[in-house]
Amino acid sequence: MKYLVMLCDGMADEPLEELGGKTPLEAAATPNMDRLAKVSEIGMVRTVPEGMAPGSDTANLSVIGYDPKRYYTGRSPLEALSIGVDMAPDDVSFRCNVVTLSEEEEKYEDRKILDHSSDEISTEEAAVLLEALKEGLKRDGYEFYVGTSYRHLLIWKHGSVVELTPPHDILTKRIGEFLPKDPLLREMMEKSYEILNHHPVNEARRKNGLKPANSAWFWGAGTRPALKAFEELHGKTGAMISAVDLLKGIAVGAGMQNLMVEGANGGLHTNYTGKAEAAVKALTEDGFDFVYIHVEAPDEMGHQGKVKDKIRSIEWIDEKIIGPVTERLSKQGQDFRMLVLPDHPTPICVRTHTADPVPYLLYDSTKNAQGAASYDEKHGMKSKIREEEGHRLIGHLFEGE
Repeated sequence: MKYLVMLCDGMADEPLEELGGKTPLEAAATPNMDRLAKVSEIGMVRTVPEGMAPGSDTANLSVIGYDPKRYYTGRSPLEALSIGVDMAPDDVSFRCNVVTLSEEEEKYEDRKILDHSSDEISTEEAAVLLEALKEGLKRDGYEFYVGTSYRHLLIWKHGSVVELTPPHDILTKRIGEFLPKDPLLREMMEKSYEILNHHPVNEARRKNGLKPANSAWFWGAGTRPALKAFEELHGKTGAMISAVDLLKGIAVGAGMQNLMVEGANGGLHTNYTGKAEAAVKALTEDGFDFVYIHVEAPDEMGHQGKVKDKIRSIEWIDEKIIGPVTERLSKQGQDFRMLVLPDHPTPICVRTHTADPVPYLLYDSTKNAQGAASYDEKHGMKSKIREEEGHRLIGHLFEGE
């Protein structure tokens, strides 16, 4: 028996008037998910423990089987593992987004975050901007590291964990009340705008109709994590397929193998087909027991408020990953169980994460369950809710209860 998780980041949503009261998942054409739904267990699961922030960090830890209340030490340290930063026990890691701030205001604190991803800036462009930040914000005990796209890293040696606000939570809001209380972190963010706003990379982006990545934004502070090995926890060898440093960092911390897919970029136009092919190869040729396929696109489209593109991302997951993976494994006579779910909702109406339960589909190729007409939030709610048990759901996948 082989095992898969198809993690559709931020896919769950709320009913939208423009979709006739449907959610993007309901509105999307998903023939493969709906075909599986009829013979699968459909339900709801709470992936974010009560009292914890609804981030992809806590939620994905939960789905992979790690209780966030026990293992979570902050988001950025998980990304540091992916980048290969060797953190000391008293080092503090921060996510450093390169964001788009409004420009018409005179004072930095009066500006607004227009885009937390700067139009999903390429890693190549962002790396040039990070070099400018490294030079212009040089401070003893502070080091910048390049990540992926808009997602980068600041390490504060012998630092302190401070409370900071995720940029995607305050889109279009005045930033003043959300700036760091720590005076040096705030000073660095303010100076980053001076360094980046008219940088040649950003001037070129403006000419090409793209938003400038004109400020750093620090958030997600935490200390070095210590995850129990996935194989020790579950008795299965595991592989991760993701373009996002957070997920790759979780895999590093859990002793899972990161599988690189050319063209996978964390955006809408990622290499869906390549991820499907890598998953099948990992299970049928490379001997892995378990593969975690992560696609960031629905979450990014939710943050950007793009309804049609969120629907399109869901349809491409269905068409280019779920369909081919199930077909190829079945043709090869491979028994498998597959769990399909989001990590958390990213509703279009709020453009950020919420902690509401999410729908899941659990398919077993060796037996039929009494399922539902389709896989979506509405049909999930009609079934049982595994409240507060998100980190136990993967055991349900492995045990086939």
